[in-house]
Amino acid sequence: MHIIIDGYNLIRQSDVLKDFERVSLENGRKELIRRVALYKKSRGHKITIVFDGWVSGPPTEERDREGGINIIYSRKGEKADEVIKRMAKTSGEEIVVVTSDREITDSISRSGGVAIPSPEFEVKMEGMPHYEHTPPDDKDQYDKVFKGTKKKGPSRKISRKKRGILKRTRKL
Repeated sequence: MHIIIDGYNLIRQSDVLKDFERVSLENGRKELIRRVALYKKSRGHKITIVFDGWVSGPPTEERDREGGINIIYSRKGEKADEVIKRMAKTSGEEIVVVTSDREITDSISRSGGVAIPSPEFEVKMEGMPHYEHTPPDDKDQYDKVFKGTKKKGPSRKISRKKRGILKRTRKL
């Protein structure tokens, strides 16, 4: 699984990361990368963080690698949204995009990927063992979603699309 993170979107959706960004933009980026690197250590997914460089960035796209995380800065005149959409369309692997941007979410859904909101991913990161919390077992999450009151009939069944999304995000 390949997780692509809209960097500034996640920073600005997080109360904790926003505080680092208030000190400086670079502090916000570094703290995000540090937290995502810890998450990667415990889960082992391929992770790419994409940052905007469209206003004052370099004329070409820049790539970096830190803590096992691929980092992409979009080129001047190109938003991170466009880079994320392009990556999702050209990737042949299972994609999960972390963003709260509706335009990206719709585009990713059309291309067969899954998009999860930034605050939801932050909760998953904080629930990892390196934060001294134990995440619920995958079976427990499944039982909470698919079991409930003993009603009969199709009204309690989750749609096929939602079951597919739950199945993919359970791996996070």
